[in-house]
Amino acid sequence: MKQVYMDKDFCIGCGLCELACLTVHSKSKDLILAFVQETGEGLRSCKKVHRDGTECASIGCRHCDEPACVAACISGALYKDLESGRTIYEKEKCVGCWSCMMACPYGAISRHPVEAKIVKCDRCPDREVPACVTACPNLALKYEER
Repeated sequence: MKQVYMDKDFCIGCGLCELACLTVHSKSKDLILAFVQETGEGLRSCKKVHRDGTECASIGCRHCDEPACVAACISGALYKDLESGRTIYEKEKCVGCWSCMMACPYGAISRHPVEAKIVKCDRCPDREVPACVTACPNLALKYEER
């Protein structure tokens, strides 16, 4: 199954993956409206760019084979879809206990800023290639089978 892989040697920390994610998950599908209006309502990018001096890395859910977040989820809001390989999040089942955030070894799950819910990558199921990968100008993000 294809996964998003990051090559830190090519990541320059531009944040375009974050903006692409924000846009594709917005109601408006418009970057400016999403950033100016919808972030105030709690819209957040599922990607985070970690910067440490000149070292940069785009962080997102790795949709692990055996996700620690799924094992930690007390409400069944997270589960592994074996057919697609995605770790699925069902927002309506989430009780906001944050166990998944603590369990994720990659720091890929964050707290929703308005609701007692989480923000996690869904790997853009309606797209052939995730938005973050398409937006990466240096090809630091790759969507491939390994």
